[in-house]
Amino acid sequence: MKSALPTEPMLFLKPASSLIATGQRIVLPPQSSDVHHEVELVAIMGTRARRVERARALDHVAGLAVGLDMTARDIQQRAKDQGHPWSVAKGFDTFAPLGPIVPFDSVPQPLEMDVVLEVNGSVRQQGHTSDMIFRLDELVSYISHIFTLEPGDLIYTGTPEGVRSVQDGDRLVARAGTLPPLEVTVSRDRQ
Repeated sequence: MKSALPTEPMLFLKPASSLIATGQRIVLPPQSSDVHHEVELVAIMGTRARRVERARALDHVAGLAVGLDMTARDIQQRAKDQGHPWSVAKGFDTFAPLGPIVPFDSVPQPLEMDVVLEVNGSVRQQGHTSDMIFRLDELVSYISHIFTLEPGDLIYTGTPEGVRSVQDGDRLVARAGTLPPLEVTVSRDRQ
């Protein structure tokens, strides 16, 4: 994202209404003309985690999935320029597509996997979890020292380079290691 490397993870929250599953569609809101995709590994919390040390953090993770963190970049930039939070830019309905969840203990090498996003059959993003700025155990521990993580909470972990805009009619396929893919389409809100 052409930003300086952070010393701490950047956190934001999305409402439950932003979640969609594979086979559904991302709806581009009329308030934005520049929505971007961000493919990410997603951790699903299985047990309550409060002030958890890094060495025990993964004990609280129940499953993994691949997901997309959709962002209305123009709205986010306006918020950044004014020093405001990014909730609106990240929180539109359908802005958190989530692939099928696989139990953590059944994922071979759960912290060593390629993460890829194809848009209309062309690779747009490709990275590896070993390149993450903050590893999953570090993220769980860090977050749990700020607010308590509850069973079912989702942690979208960060995205590799290649973030770009999506357009009406795009087909997105996200993959992470051996996890089942996430397949969604994009359409303009036609209210």
